[in-house]
This record gives sequence, C-alpha cells and structure tokens, in this order.
Amino acid sequence: MKRIMLFLATNLAIIVVLSITLRILGVERILDEQGTGLNINALLVFAAVFGMGGSFLSLAISKWTAKRFTGAKVIEQPRNEEERWLVETVQRQARAAGIDMPEVAIYDAPDVNAFATGMRRNSALVAVSTGLLRSMSRDEAEAVLGHEVSHVANGDMVTLALIQGVVNTFVIFLSRVIGHLVDRVVFKNERGHGPAFWVTTIVAELVLGILASTIVMWFSRQREFRADAGGAKLAGRQKMISALERLAQAHNPQPLPDQMAAFGISGGIAHGLKRLFMTHPPLEERIAALRAQA
Repeated sequence: MKRIMLFLATNLAIIVVLSITLRILGVERILDEQGTGLNINALLVFAAVFGMGGSFLSLAISKWTAKRFTGAKVIEQPRNEEERWLVETVQRQARAAGIDMPEVAIYDAPDVNAFATGMRRNSALVAVSTGLLRSMSRDEAEAVLGHEVSHVANGDMVTLALIQGVVNTFVIFLSRVIGHLVDRVVFKNERGHGPAFWVTTIVAELVLGILASTIVMWFSRQREFRADAGGAKLAGRQKMISALERLAQAHNPQPLPDQMAAFGISGGIAHGLKRLFMTHPPLEERIAALRAQA
C-alpha cells in the first residue's frame, strides 16, 4: 500500500512541479504569443500515463518475461537434494527478511548469475543459473540467494520501475515541448504539426532518453550495494565477500538478456563514460564496501 501511495504521490508531484515550473519560466506565455499555445496540462497527463504506464506494465509481466527469456523452470516439488536445499534456503531467508516465499527457479546457462524479479515483494521470483550451482560452494550460493532475497525485501523492482517511469515522463513531455517550440517558433508552422515537430521530437527523445538512463543506472548501482549488505546480513558477511570474489573470477560468455541485466547479481565491466550506463558497480568496489562495514 505504501508503494502504491508513493507511486501516486510521485506522479502527482511531477505533474504539479512541471506545470508550475513551465508557467514560471514563461513557456506557455511564449507559445501563446505565437498564437499556437500548447496544452501543457493535457501533455503532462499524456506523458505521465505513457511514461509510468509503460514502466509498470513491464514490471507487471516481469516474472513471465524472465521465465521466457531465460527458460527458468520453477521448482514446484524438489526432485533432488540440491533443489531441496535451494527451496529451504530461500524459504529461511524470506522468513528472516519478512516477505512471503518467492518462487524459486533454475535456468540452464553456463554463466555464474542469479536474479530476482516480480511486481510485488510478496509475489516474487528468485532464479539461479546452473553455472552458478556448478561453480559456487553452498556458502557462496547462500550469499547470492540472500542478495536476491534482499532485492525483493527492499522492493527494488518496484522502486526501479518507479524511477524509470519518472524519467520516461520527463523524456516524453520535454521532447514534445521541444518539438513544438522548434515547429512553431523556428519554422513558423501555424497549423497542426509539421515534419519539424516529429523529427525534433524523435531526436530529443533519443538524446533525453540517453541522459535519463544515467539516472536509472545510478540508482541500479546503489541498490546493488544495499542488496550486498542485505545478503551479508542474511548469510554472513564473509560468505557474501567470497561469493563476489568468485563472481570476479568467473567469465560470463552468456550474460543475462538486456531486459534482465539490471536484475542479475553479476554485471559487466566498463571504463570512462561507459561506467555511467552500468547496471552494477564493479565487483571490486562492492567487495571493498563490504570489507569496510563494521
């Protein structure tokens, strides 16, 4: 309920703040002087509906999407000791984290990885790769599971969708304002929207979308530190450090699909400006953060 209220309050705040800001800056006055005023309020509603709606629709189908993209098979009834251990470990950690038991799944992939997703913290999915089960000890795998359960308990999937929806709203709204200004003020088009509006809007969406994604990626990196701390709390700090060290040693020839990259435990490596678009902090930074904890 708190997350729904946060979602509604954030959307309302966006609409109010943008509307007030545009009026203070005189954007509506400038447009009116051109004789072709833009309906700011209608555009704000349009941007919020499509920006937030698209993000939360993706979240709503995230479990189905994850299973389809990775081929993850949910453990309905443990068939062997390993599956039994996985289910019991997640069950114990979920109880400690104060959430309902997530679905537990295994997907066939050589990469050492795991992910958690789901629209609600009490209806989530935690999945691990066969590569992780083969490469990690039980202690290390336990820490990885604790990391993913912490993502669920922290509501990271919902919060990430919320932030993505916020930036989507800004991108959709501002790109159309820019397109409208160029079409009316620069090209002096007085009827409807000409080609300049559509071309400018598309270019502005691309540029603003790239800039906005750096905000989403920054949050994604911060939540990894929190999930590491949660995994350390649920499984033990040394186990969490050992798991990250194992990930640092592993090679990932088949990383998670782009749609799932932000939800996995293992991220890529990047330098320079590329770091702004990383979903995960470098593993050495995450290890250092855990070592620095009291």
